[in-house]
Amino acid sequence: MAKSYYQLTEGEWSIIRAVWKHEPCAAPTVQEVLVKSRKWSYSTVKTMMDRMACKGLLKTERLRNLILYRSSITPAQAQKGEVMGAVKRAFNGAMTPMMQFLLDSNNFTAKQLGELETLIKQKRKNSAPKKSRK
Repeated sequence: MAKSYYQLTEGEWSIIRAVWKHEPCAAPTVQEVLVKSRKWSYSTVKTMMDRMACKGLLKTERLRNLILYRSSITPAQAQKGEVMGAVKRAFNGAMTPMMQFLLDSNNFTAKQLGELETLIKQKRKNSAPKKSRK
């Protein structure tokens, strides 16, 4: 069974974003995208992409002498890993203190708070136990 989320390093985030945007793509394409922000050589990018493929973050496909890469994970899986990792490290995995911290440390507008309330109500509605018919 595939993992529902993955924790990526900062470098892996840079690569996976480039792959999401250009897939299927070869390592030189990713290196060109990242050269301005990361100044990584081709060999660095290729090594990282091969390691990401071994970790199950990328899939490879060989076309003659060209290796194309595709993402194996969705943006939602990557985001979930990032958030869950932060919750685990900063709040010992407890969601309520994390949510309290976010509410206390940000200046949410009334509209944003209303949107959050709507999301919570919808989540509560969808997670309520279903009554069985007799």
